[in-house]
Amino acid sequence: MGSHMTHYMALLAGNQPWNLIIFMAIPVICAETIAITELAILFTRNLNGTLRKVNRAVSIFVGLYFTGIFIYLLTTAFIPLTIHGQWMGWIDVVAVTFYLLGIVPLLGIALVDSKIIYRNKTEEERLKLHATFVGLFLVLSHVAMIFGMVDPSLIMSASMGNMKM
Repeated sequence: MGSHMTHYMALLAGNQPWNLIIFMAIPVICAETIAITELAILFTRNLNGTLRKVNRAVSIFVGLYFTGIFIYLLTTAFIPLTIHGQWMGWIDVVAVTFYLLGIVPLLGIALVDSKIIYRNKTEEERLKLHATFVGLFLVLSHVAMIFGMVDPSLIMSASMGNMKM
């Protein structure tokens, strides 16, 4: 078994426990809070209650928070790794890229709840887009996690014909 980690996993494993909290725990806890409150809102149809206020506040917070993470990792990791050819194969690129693509739904959620986009839509129409963004974030983040946990040396070995059983 190889000993290499993707850059995604190395980021989370480094500077314990802070990187794990900053890059994984805070965004995921926020996304889970949004998903759970969203389900309750959809079931109760209470579009103006406390759960919706919590949902909106967390949505705006995580959109802004993840925008900071996105800018930081794009400039300190993604661009330098690309310029210097330091990726450890396509698995590594997929893990980091899908993590960074989380900016699309998380910023989207914040923009919807700030009424910067979808301003002239009904609350229910905004909630539908909101729920779509939540689902998209869950898919992107899970793809990043799954690929991020793969030892890239296994894939590099397999792609070079050195499959180990």
